[in-house]
Amino acid sequence: MSESQYKNQKFQNTLRASALFISMLALMLGLGYTLFGFTGMLWAGAFGLITLGMSTRVSSQMVMRFQGGRPLHPHQAPQLARLVQQLAQRANLPATPKLYYVPNNSLNAFATGSKKDPAIAITHGLLSRMDLRGLSGILAHEISHIRNNDLQLKSMVNLFSRYTRFFSLFGQILLFINLPLFFMGEATVSWTAIALLLLAPTLVTLMVQAFSRSREYDADLEAARLTGDPNALADALETLDYYNKGGWLARFQSPRGIKVPTILSSHPEIKDRVKRLRELAPRFVPRFDWASWQPTRWRMV
Repeated sequence: MSESQYKNQKFQNTLRASALFISMLALMLGLGYTLFGFTGMLWAGAFGLITLGMSTRVSSQMVMRFQGGRPLHPHQAPQLARLVQQLAQRANLPATPKLYYVPNNSLNAFATGSKKDPAIAITHGLLSRMDLRGLSGILAHEISHIRNNDLQLKSMVNLFSRYTRFFSLFGQILLFINLPLFFMGEATVSWTAIALLLLAPTLVTLMVQAFSRSREYDADLEAARLTGDPNALADALETLDYYNKGGWLARFQSPRGIKVPTILSSHPEIKDRVKRLRELAPRFVPRFDWASWQPTRWRMV
């Protein structure tokens, strides 16, 4: 993929995420203004920044302990440690992410921390069913989240979501106050303001999900660049989807539940992500020669 193509795609992804982020910020400040005027808007912004600063100081070790993870040392998975180190160097991270092993049979990996204190957790199920090439795509995706500061951005948008639910509570109180005043012909609070307060959680939820989907697409693009092998991540995603749906047993199971619309999902459809990655594949040259890597062995304790 040429540098100009990469920058153009990156710019589009960043522009989309920025527009959503600014919309959420404007909505939160607008809610503060609706309730308490200009002073409320200032307090909403100031309180949000203070809480955000506190929320991003949680150490990666604390998060991993909460998830039941334990450190995965290089001698237990030397090839995995080597892989993470190379990907982190290519991403220009100031610190190599620490690996954690989660004794869970689900197929999952997630990142936490900051650029200075990054960590990536990998479940037992993922290590058991994914080869090193597939893991390279997944790890590159998680490292891309760290590189793009997505973890801090998600903390911020989740904070916006909590604040709007708080503001919505005031909207419900104003609604109960407004109805009797309306029937008595007294002065009432603006119905537009009340409607905005009541609808705010729904609007922010849609924005948060759209923001998250945008960051996933961007992390896929960065992962493809780090490995030079978009098909590695595409194959890994298809494997995750296969096992998460029940593997071969899914063929004998009737569909249950209601499918969640894409607009309400925090992640894009697997098929959409795979399609994008497959289309990117001809533009890249793989950066790993897997034939030179030793057979993978995991030694968990």
